[in-house]
Amino acid sequence: MMKFSTLALAFACAGLLASLSPPAAAQGLRPSTQLGPNLTPGPSGPRAADFIVAVVNSEPITNNEVRVRMLRYEQQLAQQGSPLPPRPQLAREVLERLVTEKAQLQLARENGVRADDSMVDLAEQNVARSNSVEVAELRRRLVADGLNVAQFRADLRNQILLQRLRERELAPMAKVTEFDVDNFLREQEQSLAAGGNTEINLAHILVGVPENAPAGQVAQLQAKAHQLLARARAGEDFGKLARENSDAAGAAANGGQVGLRPADRLPPLFVDVTRDLKEGEVSDVVRSGAGFHIVKVLEKRQSSPAGISVTQSHARHILLRATPQMSETQALQRLADFKRRMLAGQGDFAQLARENSQDASAKNGGDLGWASPGMFVPEFEEVLNALAPGQISDPVVSRFGIHLIQLLERRQSTLGQKEQREVARNMLRERKLDEAYVSWSQEVRGRAYVEYREPPQ
Repeated sequence: MMKFSTLALAFACAGLLASLSPPAAAQGLRPSTQLGPNLTPGPSGPRAADFIVAVVNSEPITNNEVRVRMLRYEQQLAQQGSPLPPRPQLAREVLERLVTEKAQLQLARENGVRADDSMVDLAEQNVARSNSVEVAELRRRLVADGLNVAQFRADLRNQILLQRLRERELAPMAKVTEFDVDNFLREQEQSLAAGGNTEINLAHILVGVPENAPAGQVAQLQAKAHQLLARARAGEDFGKLARENSDAAGAAANGGQVGLRPADRLPPLFVDVTRDLKEGEVSDVVRSGAGFHIVKVLEKRQSSPAGISVTQSHARHILLRATPQMSETQALQRLADFKRRMLAGQGDFAQLARENSQDASAKNGGDLGWASPGMFVPEFEEVLNALAPGQISDPVVSRFGIHLIQLLERRQSTLGQKEQREVARNMLRERKLDEAYVSWSQEVRGRAYVEYREPPQ
């Protein structure tokens, strides 16, 4: 049915929408080096004087769009306790992200990807619920923060479009074969025999190299990377160097930190270059398709074998798909009505699933059986993980349709060989999606005609 990992739609807390962040391996997506002094990152807010700062194909990006997005990022970083990067640097990063998003949104529209008002309503409800407020209170807070509700909903719609486009474009690139799974499990066994799985917390600096850059420019950028390496090894604060110099989108604002994660969830280049390094040591300059990297080991530790004992969930669902006879809006309303009936004691979940669910689980009353982490798509699993046993979710939208989910029970379980292979398959698929996102995003961005504008005098 839906046991397929994919990129998730992510919304920020505190009533703010965050862009879909690129996966860990996608942090090589660099901001353009062509940016001129066309941004005025002064006080953020929609009331500032507006002008066009860039044109993507024939579609403009305004200075206020950059300001509003910067405000959101700054609030997110403040809530996380993360240091703020210099505002000119943040402005450049935000503009480049907007350029990339604009190119992808144009591609979505060209390919007929749509998100109707009911999907936006549901996304807005999800943001409100994640902040434990009603939609009306969410909107009040947005206005109090100087944000426009209509623009907020437009951003939600755009994020839904981006997710749907990325799912469609990237899913075919994430095929995992039995040979891939065999190799992965063999590597895991070798790792365990060597003393367990290694978890690593890295920080890195990327000096981006534009595609098809001439040799002279590449040499200049390589020299810059070596200068940064010398400063890092001389004792300068690595996080500060990353915030001020790294072209890695997202990671630069966090001092270049990638975060503690198993080695097999890091880009292989980073693992290889830090294999023999101790905590606190910095790698040599290494080259990837994105540019020149400097990697610092912040922490290394051995973890217990992954995938042996996990928390499993036993759930059931009702799945409705949009058809010419039933729109997404009608499907949402129908599932919401099912929930109201069940909560009022006027309907039975299993019976409603058998009569209405549009997948193979219908004959079993919607029962999905026991599932390990990573078995469902992230947007489904995120909601499932937040449920208490017996609780029924609100309608949930995934790439498969609209779901009503009920968690039946949870348990700790030791995985058998078949289950371990399924976990390995999902991990490999996520890794391939990470890798595919980098090249796909760069390809879409590279096909776009981008003109940067100088501010009015």
